[in-house]
Order: sequence, then structure tokens, then C-alpha cells
Amino acid sequence: MIYWADQAFIKIPDKVSEKFGIAFHLAEGMGWHFFIMRPFFINGLIYFLYLIISGEWKDRFPGPKAFKNAILITLHDLKIIKTAPPIRGKYNDAQRVAYSAVLFMGLGSILTGLAIYKPVQLGRLTAILGGYKAARLEHFVLMNLFILFFFIHIIQVIRAGWNNLRSMIAGFEIENQ
Repeated sequence: MIYWADQAFIKIPDKVSEKFGIAFHLAEGMGWHFFIMRPFFINGLIYFLYLIISGEWKDRFPGPKAFKNAILITLHDLKIIKTAPPIRGKYNDAQRVAYSAVLFMGLGSILTGLAIYKPVQLGRLTAILGGYKAARLEHFVLMNLFILFFFIHIIQVIRAGWNNLRSMIAGFEIENQ
């Protein structure tokens, strides 16, 4: 609703705009955005503090060969190559890269969001991000990367099986004896 309130984005077909009710609802879109962003921010902050305090960051952050291994793991998951690199610890390197990237994407979303929400008051931040239009584009790209991460994450969880999904919700694994 926020983006389709801008004339630059109104070039979508009228039927699509009417069906989803997305054109010219800037105030409503911003209201939903500000309502939803608070729990996301609080959740991200709690998660970051948990990683630091508990020492779990050691299992999440990628090591020196993580990016190369993440590519190999992705190729393995896509069934392009037969063998995947070995997993060290709780998470494979693709997961480590993805989970670390999400933390940085969250920080980027907060900074770009502040820059486009208060571009005059936070003029220095807006300038560092390349100006208002650049910060707005960066914020939009980050949103789309979150959506991509979400869908890939859900697909991977489904592929891993019911027990994995259950453990994500419960916070612990249930082992059959």
C-alpha cells in the first residue's frame, strides 16, 4: 500500500490494483507498517542479545570457508552436485551465511527506515545511505530479500521434516525412544 501510493508505481493494471486494494492507501499502509515493525524490531533485538549473551553466535556466524561451502550446499540442495561439504556444529555453512545475513538485513532495514522516515532530522544518516531515494530503494530491496529468505527458509524446513518444524516451534527436539 505504501509503494503503490506513489505515482511511479501506479503503472500496474487497474484490475490488479482494484482486486488487492493497493493503490492510494498510503496512510493505511504506513499505519500497518508502523504497527508491524515494532514486534519485528523487538524480536530481532531480543534474538541478537540472546546470541551474544548465550554464546550461540559461535554456531551461527560463518567461518573462513563458509561462503564457498554455502555455494556447494546450495548446489547439493538443487541436486546439481552429489556430495555436500561436511556440517561442522549445529548448522551448515549455508544456514550460517543466511542467518548472519538476516541480522545484517535487519540492521539495514532499521537504518534505511529511519533515513526515509526522518530524512531531515537524520540527514547525515540519509546522506551516508546515498540520499532519500537511495535509502528508499535500499529499504525496498531489503524487504524483498526478507521475503525471499522467508520462502526459502520455509521450503528448507519442510524438506527437513516434521520433527524439524516442531522443534522450531517448541524450541527443542523431541526424540522418539
